[in-house]
Amino acid sequence: MRGKCLMLALALVSMNRMEAQEVYADSTDVFMDSTAVCTDSLTVEFPESMDFDIDSIMGIWFAKQYLSYDSDCMEGSVNPKFSDTVYAERLSSLPTIVEMPYNYVTRSSIDAYMGRNRNIISFALGMLPIYEDLFVEALMKYNVPIELKYLPIVESALKPKAYSRAGAAGMWQFIYSTGRKYDLQVNSLVDDRYDIAKASDAAAHHLRDLYDMFGDWSLAISAYNCGPGNITKAITRSGGKRDFWDIYPYLPRETRGYLPAFIAVNYAMSFYKEHGICPMTSARPSQTDTLHIKHNLHIGQVMHYSGISQDELKALNPQYLTEVIPGAYRTCVLTLPQQYIKPLVEAGDSLYEYDKEKFFPKSKLAYIDDDMTNRITYITHKIKSGETLGSIAIKYHTTVKNIKNWNNLKSDNIRAGKTLRIYNR
Repeated sequence: MRGKCLMLALALVSMNRMEAQEVYADSTDVFMDSTAVCTDSLTVEFPESMDFDIDSIMGIWFAKQYLSYDSDCMEGSVNPKFSDTVYAERLSSLPTIVEMPYNYVTRSSIDAYMGRNRNIISFALGMLPIYEDLFVEALMKYNVPIELKYLPIVESALKPKAYSRAGAAGMWQFIYSTGRKYDLQVNSLVDDRYDIAKASDAAAHHLRDLYDMFGDWSLAISAYNCGPGNITKAITRSGGKRDFWDIYPYLPRETRGYLPAFIAVNYAMSFYKEHGICPMTSARPSQTDTLHIKHNLHIGQVMHYSGISQDELKALNPQYLTEVIPGAYRTCVLTLPQQYIKPLVEAGDSLYEYDKEKFFPKSKLAYIDDDMTNRITYITHKIKSGETLGSIAIKYHTTVKNIKNWNNLKSDNIRAGKTLRIYNR
C-alpha cells in the first residue's frame, strides 16, 4: 500500500466541529503525493486496491466476456464539488446498520474514489451484479449487514485472483492463517481463498465473529483489516474507549484509511450519478451448476468431453492453481455453465480414464507441498534499515522459521538492501 499523509487536525475533525463550514477540496488538496515524506505523526493509507490499474482489471475473463461501456451514458471527466452538508445528508440517508459518519477523513476517501479512482467504481458497478447474490446470501446466513457486500470492492476491486503484497488472496483477501480458521484450505493445487462461494461464506462468518467480539460493526470491519489484536490494543491505549474515531490515533495507518474507504465505497455505489460516473453495463452470465469430483481430474479431460474453453473453465474455478483437480485428495466442486454439465455426467467413468497416461503420467498427483516451498506464488520483500526477521515475519503474518527456510538462511542476520522471498501462507 502507498501511504497518504493526513494532518492530525484534519484526520480527527468531526462533523460537530464543521457545522458552519463548506469545504471544496479535491483529493489532491488533502493527500500528499505518494512519494512525499510524511512528517506528521499520523498517516493514512488508501487500500491497496486503489492502486490497481483499470486496464489490468478489465483484462480478467469475466470483464472481457460480460462488461462493456455504455455508449449512451455521458460521463464527466471532472468530479463535481459539493458542500459538506450535502455529503453528510447523503451518507445519513443510506439504509445501513453500519454507521456512515461524515468528516474530513471520509471526505478524502470519497474524493479519491470519485476522482482518480472513478474507473474502478464504474467497473465495480458493472461487475457487482455477477457476484452480488453470492455475497448477500452469505451475509444473510450469518446476520451480517447487507452493506458489507461492498467490502470486496475495498479489498480487491472485485478482482477474483487479487493477491496483496502482504500475502492476502482472493476477492475477500484472506491471509493464510485466518483462512485456515474458516476451513479455507491452501496447498500446491488448491487455494480456497480464490473460491468465491467459500470465501464469501468464510468472510461473513469471520465478520460475525468479530462483531460478537467487539459489539460494534465499525470495529468489526476494522478488525477484518488489521486483526482483532490490533483493535484490542488500540482500545487499551485509548483508555478503554470503543468508538472507531476515539481509537483512530492508535490504529495501524492502513486501518485508519480502511473504514473511511468502506464508507466512501457505499457512498460511491449509491451516488455515482451525481458525480458523473457511468456504470459499465454487464450481460447476464450463463447459468451455472456444480459437479462434485471425487477422483483426480485434469482440465484437459473436462474440456474434451464438454467443449468448454480453458479460459472460461479457469475463470469459473479460480481456486484450482494448476490443471489438476485433486478429487482423490478431497471432494472438489467444479463450477460450469449448465450446458456443459450434461456431457460430463453422461461420460461417467470415461471422463477420468480419457488420455489418463497423458494427463497423469506418474499415476499419482504431484506432491502437495504444505510447506509452500514449491509454490510459484510469492512476494519479494526488500529489507529496510532497522528491520529484523522478527519484524518482517509479523508484517507478513508468518514465522522467522518459515522465512529462513524459504530463503536458505543459516542465521537471523539480514542486511538492508537484500531481498527475501515471502511465500503465500
